Amino acid sequence: MPRFERRVLAGSLLVAAPALLAALLLVLRPPAEAALRWVLLAVAAILTIALTRWQYRRVVFPLYTLSGLLEALREGDYSLRGVQGGVLGDVVYDINALAERLQKERLEFEESAHLLGKTLTALDSAVFVFDEALTLRLMNPAGQRLLDAGRHRLFGLGAAELGLAGLLDGPPDQVALHAFPGRSGRFQVRHAALRSGGRGGRLLVINDVGRVLREEERAAWQRLLRVLGHEVNNSLAPIQSMAGTLATLAAREPLPEDWREDFRKGLEVIGNRAGALARFLTGYGKLARLPSPQRTPLDLRDVVAKVARLPLAHACEVTLEEGGPLMVDGDADQLEQALINLVRNAVEAAEGHVRVRWRRQGERASIEVLDDGPGPPPSENLFVPFFTTKPGGSGIGLALARQIAEAHDGGVALSARDDGKPGALACLWLPARPAGTSS
Repeated sequence: MPRFERRVLAGSLLVAAPALLAALLLVLRPPAEAALRWVLLAVAAILTIALTRWQYRRVVFPLYTLSGLLEALREGDYSLRGVQGGVLGDVVYDINALAERLQKERLEFEESAHLLGKTLTALDSAVFVFDEALTLRLMNPAGQRLLDAGRHRLFGLGAAELGLAGLLDGPPDQVALHAFPGRSGRFQVRHAALRSGGRGGRLLVINDVGRVLREEERAAWQRLLRVLGHEVNNSLAPIQSMAGTLATLAAREPLPEDWREDFRKGLEVIGNRAGALARFLTGYGKLARLPSPQRTPLDLRDVVAKVARLPLAHACEVTLEEGGPLMVDGDADQLEQALINLVRNAVEAAEGHVRVRWRRQGERASIEVLDDGPGPPPSENLFVPFFTTKPGGSGIGLALARQIAEAHDGGVALSARDDGKPGALACLWLPARPAGTSS
């Protein structure tokens, strides 16, 4: 029996003891005089009342302490603790443990809420939370800027009053042109249902994709202009210098005896640099005017075999690892051009041998070109247009191959060989047709 129950039982017996003792005396040895009987009953009554009060305090006061602890928990004060050595030690221990757990959970909740608030504040996307009546209940600073109004003016307004009801009625994920009070343009709009406290709600997220695209476009133009400026200056500087030299030479009277040879060499330099600039601009045109692929069912085995037969180099052997048919949907001409670029890079880097293989990897069809050269250079710009590490290279081979592969929903990667041997591994992958389909 728990300690508190034993205490209540013992106290209750003690409270009843005077009355029982008085009754026993009256039955076994009744006093001859009535006054003595009344005195005995009065003493028994007084003792019973005193013991009852004593027992009341022993039972009720611990319950008051327990009630105070529970009241503190109900009010959210988890710092109070009870003394565990009393008659309700087990109950107080459980309440203390509950208070510690609730305090820990509150701390975690406050930290999570603080992190969520910081995250929403840092987001560029506008976030709105509506209750079941489509009344605004939560909004981040980006949403406030989008609606161009103070928080105190927006909270409590309905979605229709804010001009957002149409977005909530549209598809759950869409890109649309829209004019908000704070900004207009192209936005990605997403919304979803919420449920909190047994009640429904709606979440609306609006992201300005137009601004992101403009920033990416600006960065792309800056990179392109740097490359164009570098290449054009590399060609125009020697042309300008040589033209000035030839003009000075032509102004001399009389002309030196070897003026024809000097003019020939100068014009040769001008022609070479002009040709290099023309080749550079032709390469840029290939990247800029790449058409959309005309996809038809094809067997990569035939594409690889056709490229391997091309006379890309005389001093390097290109061998094929024979494999089975591997069907994809693609543009044969563009895939051949991409593969030619990868094989040509491998041939130019190889010591004497290039190997080409193809295989299915899950839902992918992969073509791998392996060489025995020094391996890929340590640079993150290998696929940047016009970037090259080879003397006289155009810097468009890998960029064009990747552009073609991505237009086919695939990609290109260049890394060191994974078999422990020196050399590079170029991999071009595309979505493969399901096994067993041929058309």
